[in-house]
Order: sequence, then structure tokens, then C-alpha cells
Amino acid sequence: MAFWIRSIRARLTLWYSLLVLSTLLLFGGLSYYYTSTTLSQNLDISLTNESRWVRDFIQPQASKVRPGRRSIEQLLRRPPARPPLPPDSTETKAEEEEADEIWNKIYEHTLLSPKKTFIQVADRRGTIIYRSISLGLDSLPVRHDSVALNTTILRTTNVTGLGSVRIAATRDKNFTILVGYPLDELRDVLENLYWIFLILIPIALAVSVFGGFYLAKKSLRPVDEVTTRARRITAENLDQTIPERAIDDEIGRLISTMNDMIKRLHDSFAQIRQFSADASHELRTPLTVMRGEIELSLRSNKTPEEYRRILQSSLEEILRMSSIIENLLVLAKADQGLYEAHLGEVDLASLIQELFDDSEILAEPKRIRVTLTQTAQITLVGDKVRLRQLFLNLVDNAIKYTPPGGSVNLSLERQNGIALVQVQDTGIGIPPQEIGKVFDRFYRVDKARSRELGGAGLGLSIAKWIAELHRGSITVESQPNNGSTFTVHLPIN
Repeated sequence: MAFWIRSIRARLTLWYSLLVLSTLLLFGGLSYYYTSTTLSQNLDISLTNESRWVRDFIQPQASKVRPGRRSIEQLLRRPPARPPLPPDSTETKAEEEEADEIWNKIYEHTLLSPKKTFIQVADRRGTIIYRSISLGLDSLPVRHDSVALNTTILRTTNVTGLGSVRIAATRDKNFTILVGYPLDELRDVLENLYWIFLILIPIALAVSVFGGFYLAKKSLRPVDEVTTRARRITAENLDQTIPERAIDDEIGRLISTMNDMIKRLHDSFAQIRQFSADASHELRTPLTVMRGEIELSLRSNKTPEEYRRILQSSLEEILRMSSIIENLLVLAKADQGLYEAHLGEVDLASLIQELFDDSEILAEPKRIRVTLTQTAQITLVGDKVRLRQLFLNLVDNAIKYTPPGGSVNLSLERQNGIALVQVQDTGIGIPPQEIGKVFDRFYRVDKARSRELGGAGLGLSIAKWIAELHRGSITVESQPNNGSTFTVHLPIN
């Protein structure tokens, strides 16, 4: 269970569901707020317009307005016969009918309104002369003198029988008009919206959980296929690869990366197998020579000179094996990053001069001419012992593969903050297809003459490692039968 919770599929489902839930909550909150604000604003606008309409309708006929004898509740049923006017009344029947006509128009306007609005009109003394309903309207806290002339105020108050009511009040010099609307209608709309979100959000969350799990499972199915195929690839069948996808998506790039890794592993395993075979061969050859000479010396008595020659040959083979083992140990430490360089200031000009003197001695048996064409004054920080080994390996390699009577040239120059050390020979050269392999361990250009030339094919590998240890590199230019040029690039700073 704990593993399932920590799985990528579960985490994708969780994050997807949290995202959906956050989106729904945010959308619901914003929708509720927007709807509430919009309804309130629209209600205020509607009430304001309604109050102004009543004011503008009554104001031109202010002289004809008399207290209304009918409310909406009365008009909804047939009214009784009107009693005769008192004798002292100055109101004529025509005037009464004109006044009633004004309230009838307002009443008709109220009936045609889709909202449950009510209207109340009071004169300048505060006497209510018209109201559309009679539920607690006498308690409205709006007086004639509390409203500025020709202005509209908006207020929310409680009315008996109606609850909370939104009021728009306006007045002119003769009347105060109140238009109200019960807020329970708005609350019902918002409450319905609230319950809709309260029901739909859990349903949407449940759908997102199952949908997210399904989508995560479907999206990760190619990863499972890659995993299954990768498990079938072992050290014995590294030539196999995972089929590539036609789409360059995340899975496609993962497959390409794994195929590149498998290829590198294949090359590394092949290199290790080749290295093991070469190392075994290089160590077996001197042991075979020593064993044969020792067995031969034990079969019959030898003269002291013959024993001396056998011992001398055995010593040479022992020294050869010691050199191979020492170089392998150096490369092993380099591969593991365990070698500690002894850094200090190195005068490359003096080092190359010493190397030139030693190379003349090495080249003398083959009558090879060694020249030093250029020595710039360059000082850098490095490991002097290893740098000497680097240059000596290149010179020794050049002398070995240069026929008698040939030449080897050394040079040192500065170029764009880089020290360039060149070793150029007129030897057998390197075939173009073999140049990329010259720094491989136990590689030799002339394998047929490797025993005669000496060495184990580790010199250039060690030279490359030393150059990289000093943040440098080695490049090779060569043509078969025309010699080779090895250039060492070492940063001065």
C-alpha cells in the first residue's frame, strides 16, 4: 500500500485531482462572488430606475395627486361602491378620477414588472398617500427630510412580513418615493447556486480521481513496455536495443537515451573484454619466454655465460611486466579519480630542452636525427614528473615507429593562451581509419612488429590522461608512410 502511494501513477492522480479540485473551488468561489455582486448591482440599478420613473411620472401631475384610496391588495378584488363626497369637500368627481388614474398607472407598471417590487409614495409631511402592499411599510426608516432633494439613496432594512428588503429612496419638493425588493429572492438564487456547486464539485472530484488514474495508467503504459524490454537486455545481449518511437516526446527521448546508454555499455564491455585479452596477452608473453628459457637451462648444464644470458633475458622480461603492471595501476587510479597530482610551477622551455637531450640518446641507435626548432618561454602550473612522462612517451613512440635514418622534430610555442608542444616524425604514419584508436589501451599501429619495437601500447593512453589531468588535450595528424604529428594543448592559466 505504501509503495502504491509513492508510485508515479498515484502521485500523478493526486496532483491531477488536487489541480481539478483547486480549479473547481476557485471557479465556484469566483462564480458565487460574481453572481452575488452582479445581482446586487443589477437590483440597485433596477430599483434606482424604478424610483426615478415613479418620481418623473408623478412630478408633472403633482397638483392632481390626492391620497390613493386603493392599494394593490384592494385592486385585486372588486372594490365596494364609492360613498358620496362630504358636503364641505372641494374635490370634484373628475379630480378624484384623475388622481386614481395616476395610481392605476403606477399599479399597472408594478404588475408588468417581472420583479416582486413594491412602491410607496409619501408627501412632504411624511403622510403615505400610496403604497402597493401594506406589510409593515409604516416601519420603513426613511423620512422625507432624510433624502436629499433630487437624489437617490440605497439602503437595506428589515420589514415585517418581508424580511430583509433593499430600498431605493428618492424625493422631489413634493413627494418621497420608496421602491423596495425583498432580498430573499436573491438569497434563494445564491443558495441554489451554492448547492449546485456543493453537489457537483464532489462528483467532479470523483470523476477526476478515476479519470486521472486511468489517464496516468494509459500514459505510463509505454514506460512499462520500455521497462519490460530493458529487463531482457543483459551483458550477454547488449547488441539489442529498445524499438524507437516515431513521436519525439518524453517517452521517445527516454528510449533514445536508454539506447545510447546500452550502446555505450556495449562499447565499454567490448573494450573491457579487449583490454582483458590484451593485458593477458601482454603479461603471458614475457612469462612464456621466461618459462621456456628457465626450463631449457634446467635440462642440461650451462656455462656461466649462458646462465648469465638467461638471467639477463629473464630480468628484461620481469622489467617489462613490471612496467606494464605499473602503467595499468596508474591508469586504474586515473579511472577511479584516486591520483593526486603534485602541482607546482613548471618551466616548459627547460623541460623540453631536457627532453631533447634525452631523445638524442634514444634515437642514436637508429641514427634518427632529432631537432628542436622552437622553444618559447612558457611557465605553467602542473605536475612536472607527469608532464615529463607525457612528452617522453610521445618522443619514444615517434622514435619507435620511425625507420632508421628518419627524423623527429620538437617544438614549443604559445598560441592564444595555450602552450603547444609538437612532436613530429617521419615514421610509418597511421591509417585514417585507425587514428581514433591510437589512444586506446594496448593499441599499436604495427601489430606485427610490436614485440620487436617493445612497449605494451599504454604510452599514448597515459599521455592522453596526463594531458586531460592538466585540462589539456592531444590531437593527431598523420598520413601513412609520411609520418605523424602529435600536438599537446595545455592551458597556461
